Amino acid sequence: MTRLILATIVALVLYAIVQNAYAVPRYAPPHKAQWLCIHHYEGSWTDSGAPYYGGLQMDWSFMSTYGRKLLRSKGTADHWTPHEQMWVAERAWRTRGFYPWPNTARYCGLI
Repeated sequence: MTRLILATIVALVLYAIVQNAYAVPRYAPPHKAQWLCIHHYEGSWTDSGAPYYGGLQMDWSFMSTYGRKLLRSKGTADHWTPHEQMWVAERAWRTRGFYPWPNTARYCGLI
């Protein structure tokens, strides 16, 4: 009986962690000024020009890797709010740095 209770608790905790991993906080991302600089050189927040979408020019694989929940619920990045786009970029930045934006990050003095 105690193993069943423990397994249930572990499953609930893991489920909560996975759900929160895709949550987009309402406050500004930590690197908001940097994302706004990159956006200045990239495109409109509502840019729907395939293959890159939104103000930070995210391609399909980028969106599906770092913004899967938003991609499923709202579509491509041009339908996301600017903060949602920045949070997805922030998620990518944690693993890849500013590598997806080499030229604009250089213009902004970030690399």
